[in-house]
Amino acid sequence: MIVFITGASAGFGAAIARTFAGNGHRVILAARREDRIARLASELGEAALPLTLDVTSRASIDAAMAALPAHWRDIDVLINNAGLALNTLPAHEVPLDDWDTMIATNCQGLVSMTRAVLPAMVARGSGLVINLGSVAGRYPYPGGNVYGATKAFVEQFTLNLRADLVGTGVRATNLAPGLCGGTEFSNVRFKGDDAAAAKVYEGTTPLSAEDIANTAYWIATLPPHVNVNHIELMPTCQGFSPFTIKRS
Repeated sequence: MIVFITGASAGFGAAIARTFAGNGHRVILAARREDRIARLASELGEAALPLTLDVTSRASIDAAMAALPAHWRDIDVLINNAGLALNTLPAHEVPLDDWDTMIATNCQGLVSMTRAVLPAMVARGSGLVINLGSVAGRYPYPGGNVYGATKAFVEQFTLNLRADLVGTGVRATNLAPGLCGGTEFSNVRFKGDDAAAAKVYEGTTPLSAEDIANTAYWIATLPPHVNVNHIELMPTCQGFSPFTIKRS
């Protein structure tokens, strides 16, 4: 199968690419950082095609899709992995630019990519869209504000895709991880403060990028009549968010 992965330059995306390529499938490595996807493509060999793409730009998406060689265009699986969290400040203090960036990437970018790939899947009568959500889309926590809201959007968008795709042979899944280490996620969220990022995982055994990659691969290799609507993963060290109580 041909698997199109956004945000393929690091973290979940790179791990997903290695897992699918290692099992004999072809992967399109889509990301902004050309040097990183070039290195990953070199590692994976002929199974990989690097594709420079910024999901927040519709023009970039259109140009990238138009540049795909003919034998790479029948995309079987789209993995909408590109996304980020910025900041943990409360809503009345967080910079509005951080909110705008999360919405542009996690929501607008995801739907734009889906719309670019979906019509051909429906025309062929087969395909799978895996959207990377988060437990933050279901369980609120202080400082989650717009990040959690964007992941709730991913959950509802995926379910509404399912409603539209009934009978088409095209499937859609929201893959929602909890605490996951070994990626750039927290380093990006804390804007390069590596000490703050490391503290998030201190004393824990979090999920790994490979755990997420293996889950995506399992979903994609189920029989074509099986649709996983929503799958949520947490490490055993993580529980559900407690109520926040302000005491005087």
